[in-house]
Amino acid sequence: MDWPLIIAFGFGVGVLVGTTGVGGGSLMTPALILVFGTAPVTAIGTDLAYAAVTKTVGGWRHFRKGTVDMTIALWLAVGSVPGALGGVYVLHVLERQLGRASFDDTLLTMVAGALLVTGAAVLVRALLLRVRGERDTVEPFETRHKVAAVLVGVSVGFVLGLTSAGSGALIAVALIWVYRLRPRRVVGTDVFHAAILLWVAAAAHLVSGNVDLGLAGTILIGSIPGVWVGTNLATRLPENALRPALGIVLLAAGLALLNKAGADFPVSVIFLAPAAVAVAATALHFGRERAARMRAQLPASSVPPAPAPTPEHA
Repeated sequence: MDWPLIIAFGFGVGVLVGTTGVGGGSLMTPALILVFGTAPVTAIGTDLAYAAVTKTVGGWRHFRKGTVDMTIALWLAVGSVPGALGGVYVLHVLERQLGRASFDDTLLTMVAGALLVTGAAVLVRALLLRVRGERDTVEPFETRHKVAAVLVGVSVGFVLGLTSAGSGALIAVALIWVYRLRPRRVVGTDVFHAAILLWVAAAAHLVSGNVDLGLAGTILIGSIPGVWVGTNLATRLPENALRPALGIVLLAAGLALLNKAGADFPVSVIFLAPAAVAVAATALHFGRERAARMRAQLPASSVPPAPAPTPEHA
């Protein structure tokens, strides 16, 4: 394997994890499969192992910065930990029941599906979610908040145990939509919770023999300094540019894995579909900026009312 390239990939993914809370399993797993030729089940287990350490570093940094809502993170873990164990168990059952070729294709399809959902969630979070009344915490934290956290945790944990993808983006959307947390608290809480979840999922994959420890250690050489840098950049880099770009990359990765699994569509779709999304996202971004400038130039009495806020679920 090209160890310097793997280290470079680890650093880049670490920066994204520290900055946005998203990108660990969603980017490294397809990179290991598509770029480095790693077997899908080994790519998933190895990715979870390295990501557990990476997000622990990021979670600790966010905890020290005061950007973690510990109550929400722990209630998410109540659901996500058993969910992840269930996902690993289902993966083990599928491996026993299917032949090697069928299992690899099935697994590639599941990972691709998780990436496409994750990419869509990242784009929705970046471009469409606008919640009024953002806050640092939820007080009082009532039974409905606990139930919501457990249900979200079970769902995301199962997907992560099965495919290694989706934990960051899907949890982040829930933290915005359900709990209306401020962006910094979303990233901090997301990364801290993911560290708990990933250790459990990685341990289960290690017991199942799905982890290449040498490969995981090589990735960590790049990812640990990357997440350290990314955490420090979290309050400085423009999220409006980072998150749509990440969502588009995830869509492309999902389509590439579908193609590798045998999906019958032209290779050009892998490039053209994300490019079309990129054009639409850019147009939406600049349209909003132009509308904001126009509102700022109008007299206060003539400013039209703001659009209705996203429904509040908390």
